[in-house]
Amino acid sequence: MGSRATVSRRYDCAEPMERTRGIAEAVSAVRRGELIVLPTDTVYGVGADAFVGPAVTALLEAKGRGRDMPPPVLVGSVRAATALVDDLGTYGQDLIDEFWPGALTLVCRANPNLMWDLGETKGTVAIRMPMHELAVEVLKETGPLAVSSANLSGQPAARNAGEAEKMLGDSISVYLDGGVSGHADPSTILDLTGPVPRVLRAGAIPLDKIRAVVGVLLTDEDEPDESTEAASAPESPKPSLTKEEPAEPQQTPAEPPADPAKPSFTKDEASAADSAKPSLAKGETSEVREASVGAPADGGAEPSLAADDSPQTHEEFAEHLADPAESRVKDDPGTHGEVAEAPADGAVKSSPAKDERES
Repeated sequence: MGSRATVSRRYDCAEPMERTRGIAEAVSAVRRGELIVLPTDTVYGVGADAFVGPAVTALLEAKGRGRDMPPPVLVGSVRAATALVDDLGTYGQDLIDEFWPGALTLVCRANPNLMWDLGETKGTVAIRMPMHELAVEVLKETGPLAVSSANLSGQPAARNAGEAEKMLGDSISVYLDGGVSGHADPSTILDLTGPVPRVLRAGAIPLDKIRAVVGVLLTDEDEPDESTEAASAPESPKPSLTKEEPAEPQQTPAEPPADPAKPSFTKDEASAADSAKPSLAKGETSEVREASVGAPADGGAEPSLAADDSPQTHEEFAEHLADPAESRVKDDPGTHGEVAEAPADGAVKSSPAKDERES
């Protein structure tokens, strides 16, 4: 099971007899745990039985991938897809109704009762039903297939059987040649495991069409990096000095009174004191706006002045596939931010008058 093929066989599915024989051989190879290549509505894919661990391992090895890149699963019917998942989420069924069969892959929580090993899936599975008659015919016979693009990792995906065979060679048992694949673009991948659908890969289904169904759709651009966001955020203005939160007074030495015995200056003495030290001009106080300053009570220190595309419609295709076969699912239930004039220094006033401040 899962051993590599020694001789590859290629079938031209444009010929009815070759098509019939090719499908039968492909189904047999899958049941033996071998790999096949088949066309889809996007690109060619390499497939293996999703429930045969060695076969999935062989698929990853043929592509040069590790278990950290588990393959999606293709199904032949919606019924088969729902059997593989634990929950389609809020929008899963609406997306299926709109875009399946078609080039939309949905990542959902996997059914925990299934016995399979697709790699490091973290309890999820990526599922899709292709809109390709030959692919669906095979899937109805084999059941769910682990399918990844038919190419070596890092190389362009094959769009015909010849390109696939050139890259994958004899690691594949059966090549089903269905001509050129439908799209050059791979499927669009959506993550439905969170409350809002997230785009994991843009592809054949335009995002505006998906938004028309789900409303909100998260992409990488919708959530900028936190460090970038913090660096670009403007600094919050510093709070103004308020009565409830007085600023720490700056310790500026006050000029001693002319006569310490006198309780206060006379009017003339106050004028002399004012002329001894220039007051703050408006131009000098541009950095101390929004500060409300009063005179010190007993000649003490002054407070500082601080500042702050398939031609078939879904309906026709669905009619053609009106008799979905039951998917083959293993049934083991156990796994799976006022400028004020400053008072004269050292002036002792009983209380600052309201008309002495600038408004």
